[in-house]
Amino acid sequence: MMKKIWCLFVVLLCLYCFAAKAQQKCVMKYKGVDRTYYLYKPDGLSEGAPLVLVLHGYGGSAAKWKQRMFEVADENGFAVCYPQGEKDAKGKTCWNVGYPFQKGLRTDDVGFLCALAKHLQKRESLSHDNTFCTGMSNGGEMCYLLAFERPDVFAALAPIAGLTLSWMMKDLKPSRSVPLMEVHGTSDVVSYWDGDPDNRYGWGAYMNVPMAVAFWAAQARCTHEIVERLPLLEGRNQVTLHNYMGGVPAWKGGPETQVRLYEVAGGNHSWSDKDMDTCAEIWKFFSIYLR
Repeated sequence: MMKKIWCLFVVLLCLYCFAAKAQQKCVMKYKGVDRTYYLYKPDGLSEGAPLVLVLHGYGGSAAKWKQRMFEVADENGFAVCYPQGEKDAKGKTCWNVGYPFQKGLRTDDVGFLCALAKHLQKRESLSHDNTFCTGMSNGGEMCYLLAFERPDVFAALAPIAGLTLSWMMKDLKPSRSVPLMEVHGTSDVVSYWDGDPDNRYGWGAYMNVPMAVAFWAAQARCTHEIVERLPLLEGRNQVTLHNYMGGVPAWKGGPETQVRLYEVAGGNHSWSDKDMDTCAEIWKFFSIYLR
């Protein structure tokens, strides 16, 4: 009995130590404001390792991290950073992506995330070339905004349940093609698969998901689409991968720019990690663009 209790104690202690390490709070001052983030580095991480930023959704918390991403980081040797968004006029933590109710919000999140990436690259000896970003919902919208405005900082992006707001399409012009993947449920009732061109739900007008992804495939000058079904998990939703391929090189002499859409049939507003191994798929995509 004592042996079992001791084993349980050791397991709990290991889990506690892992959680404490993963949730260590760090602060970086940006434009006079203390901005918070959490950084996870696998043991023995090599100098010049890749970096993945993970952005929470509207009203979310960077402290509510996904352990699966840390497991994928351990398996593949990259650092993970969870930045914290600031509060808006409603008192909700967010990323400033130009929602109608964010009018007047002065938070420069594009600048912050780019500065954070460079800060971590220097302070933690991480790769300048192999820096990536993914995000859920509002964090997904920020991924699209970064694709428009700062593809020089992020080698590839992966919005999850994210939207391309209509104002982005009207006011912004991509400086170059961007490797990008989107995971989205067709029954999402927060970020509608079919879009909201008339702003019925208050987030601002936005494009339907297939059209938004097709825009980036066109930017990359992809020549063809390969469609495949991911293995169906028992009792879960079918995921279909639309992979737009044959795009221009991501950099001179580099791999082609691919754009992917993971269509989760009947999926809701979520990370879709019950229907697929989302974190592993994100890294599988990002790893194509390692230099």
